[in-house]
Amino acid sequence: GLGDVYKRQYIIFALLLAVATSFVSCDEDGWLQRDPKDRITDEQLWNDPNMILGLLANYYDRMPQLAGVFNTGTNTEFDDAMWSGHVDQNWHNDINYADDYGRYWDYGYIRDINLSLENMEKFSVKLNETQKKQFNAEFRFIRAYVYFELVKRMGGVPLITTQLIYNGSGDPSSLQNPRAKESEVYDFIYNEIQDIKDNFTQTEGSRTRANKITALALQSRAMLYAGSIAKYNSQMSAPISTAGGEVGIPASMAVGYYEKSLEASKAIIANENYELYDIAGSPKGENFYKLFMDKSCKEIIFAKDFMTGKVHGFTYDNVVRSFRVDIEGSSILSPSLSLVESYDYLDGSKGTLRDKDAEGNYIAYDKIDGIFANKDARLYGTVVYPGSAFRSSPVQIQAGVATWEDGGYKLKVGDLASVYSDGETLTGADGPRDNDQYVSNTGFYIRKYVSENPQDGVRPSLASNWYPWFRLGEIYLNAAEAAFELEKPEAKDYINKVREVHGGFPANSIQTLTNDIIRNERRVELAFEDHRYFDLKRWRIADKVWDGLDSNPVAVVHGLYPYRISRPGHPDNGKFIYERVRPTRFKKARFFRMANYYSSIDQAVINNNPKIVKNPFH
Repeated sequence: GLGDVYKRQYIIFALLLAVATSFVSCDEDGWLQRDPKDRITDEQLWNDPNMILGLLANYYDRMPQLAGVFNTGTNTEFDDAMWSGHVDQNWHNDINYADDYGRYWDYGYIRDINLSLENMEKFSVKLNETQKKQFNAEFRFIRAYVYFELVKRMGGVPLITTQLIYNGSGDPSSLQNPRAKESEVYDFIYNEIQDIKDNFTQTEGSRTRANKITALALQSRAMLYAGSIAKYNSQMSAPISTAGGEVGIPASMAVGYYEKSLEASKAIIANENYELYDIAGSPKGENFYKLFMDKSCKEIIFAKDFMTGKVHGFTYDNVVRSFRVDIEGSSILSPSLSLVESYDYLDGSKGTLRDKDAEGNYIAYDKIDGIFANKDARLYGTVVYPGSAFRSSPVQIQAGVATWEDGGYKLKVGDLASVYSDGETLTGADGPRDNDQYVSNTGFYIRKYVSENPQDGVRPSLASNWYPWFRLGEIYLNAAEAAFELEKPEAKDYINKVREVHGGFPANSIQTLTNDIIRNERRVELAFEDHRYFDLKRWRIADKVWDGLDSNPVAVVHGLYPYRISRPGHPDNGKFIYERVRPTRFKKARFFRMANYYSSIDQAVINNNPKIVKNPFH
């Protein structure tokens, strides 16, 4: 694994970057003929497996995501949460998907990888063939992943696989490469994976270094994206494209890409080293939460690891309010009611919460979590909701008290951890409280990725749970979608397996599969895992889901506030009702424009390379 490598990578890089000292003196003792003691030569570096591994650790560490790994701030720009942190940063709730939203253009990173590949080929004479193939495959996997991150944001980009060296002529045209077609970048990724997938002979079973299954996972995901774009872009009333194919993939290529995706998914599912996480006798919701925290989990295919000295602040930022240690921080992300309602009930009915009856009257529940009973277990593993537990203790989520006045309920709220006149809770220590900071504004907290270890929410130690890049749950859903698009009957079997193992549904709970079911399954299974934004883009429905309309419950983050009924002498006394709210701090409906399907290319890039074609709408 890379755990120890991460710790020493900075030491290695300090050595690699050290500059040899020059001396101007007589060379009576032959000093200048000696090997410098403060410099590592190319021959030393590229023949030392530990030093190469140090470089690889740095490259793995730089692999990109939309929001950055465990970056709490920009996660709120995804559809399914709002910002409840410091009020001075409330711009998160007034987000504008600008022309450059999601932009990525890191050719310095690609150059570093290309240089490493060329240097290893030139200098690594003491490595055996197995070592060379292993390192070569890892460098190329990372490069293929970087090109996937580029193409899914920018469309076709220049395919640079060798160093670009300026000849000093004054003419830079040899360094100026045009954009490849969008399809050509996806084809490059596929071909690279075919070339390298059998060369990972030293990392089989690793979850933190690439291996054959990791490469196939990239194939599974990337080819699904390509197939989706080929199919759904062509179905738009005005398909998004450029004359040279830099944007847009012909519809005729869809089937081939879906087949490549399904082929990779099936190979991964058949591999006995990986299985959906399921601990017999343990509640399904707990299992789903723990699969992200258990570093022995066989569902994880590839993860960015954290350990002592390399930690993250996601738990510190998002732990339930009453569990925080510092006087600030915590509870920054509040999941949306729309997300919570996307988790179906176990009887197969839609997940819409039953807060009122057909006549519009409140439904009273005996327990505060009664409204969430018999829900898809993945809800518990993803979101902390009223009546659930965290760190083996009940959370204190209660918005206020409902009293009966003038023929209806009047809703009363107080400060956090306040007590009502009847001696019982008015507003819980965990809120929710509208228009407050560092407390949920929706009635929900994030559970996924938030550590139950109290020390993981304390500075400076913070948390060391890892970030999964690929896991088997996604691969099953990739297989289901690709098989569905190819009209294969086994598509529903992949969906049903995930629903049964992770959600607690009965076997074969889906009999007739639809696009809507597939898309909802990805939303609930992969919530907060950096898929939602790109899924909606590749299906070409982002502009419809996030249409900027206040009337759209998916474009606007809403909450659900529980109230305890204080009505002495009435059968409903002590029961709970729920009020749907639009939090004051959520300012503007999400608005995704046609220009956001492909990010703009920085003008400086175009100025330096006139061969670069702009993306549509920019």
